[in-house]
Amino acid sequence: MLLRTGKTPSGAEAAGHIRRLVRHIRRNWPETHIAIRGDGHYGRPEVMAFCEAASVDYVFGLPTNAALRGDPVIVAVADACAVKRAQRQYPVLRSYAETRYGAKSWNCQRRVVARIEASTMGMDIRYVVTSLADGSAEHIYDTLYCARGNAENLIKRHKTQLASDRTSCRSANANQMRLILHTVAYWLLWRIQQEIPKATALAAAEFATLRLRLLKVAARVIETATRIRVAFASACPDASVFRAIAISLRPAPT
Repeated sequence: MLLRTGKTPSGAEAAGHIRRLVRHIRRNWPETHIAIRGDGHYGRPEVMAFCEAASVDYVFGLPTNAALRGDPVIVAVADACAVKRAQRQYPVLRSYAETRYGAKSWNCQRRVVARIEASTMGMDIRYVVTSLADGSAEHIYDTLYCARGNAENLIKRHKTQLASDRTSCRSANANQMRLILHTVAYWLLWRIQQEIPKATALAAAEFATLRLRLLKVAARVIETATRIRVAFASACPDASVFRAIAISLRPAPT
């Protein structure tokens, strides 16, 4: 987890982060095919050029502009979608289109997919640019690109439930250290979450709930030469879950 200034990253900065990430992945898994998805901050010519040179596929958000809004293929599909919605009185109707587009700062044309949504509130069009040649426009947008929402939920959990946005120290190095400690706490809670029996109610619990139910619990700890015993209150509702987690995380005998 890297602490950076609170501004939109430049194309060179975003490409540098991705270059380091790809290098670390290939150091351990050299034969693994890599595909990256990201929002519009990553839809920069420097990032796309690096991905193409490194044989890395990508699906990035693309900010709208006059050229895309006036693309004849996208305009035709958008008009047909709006007419169909009005005729059939649908509250919302989606359609998809794709075209070849090249901005002035790009060195070539690339595949651009448009998600078109007509509703009673008007027309909404979102764009993504991709290096993938296969897959329909709907698959590229709904299945591949929108799946980044899960990653954003993990980031939100890191910020809101572990308070990793508390970087109020004067020194950047001190704030970076605080962020590292929050990340360590994230991985500890994530590891605990993975070992919770799937049949229990806590299997799908958020980190804040796990902290209250499993960590902030009063118990009597008895340490001897050969073992550590944790005694819960007789009415503790999650004692069996705690026992299952402890058994799962117990190191294998040597």
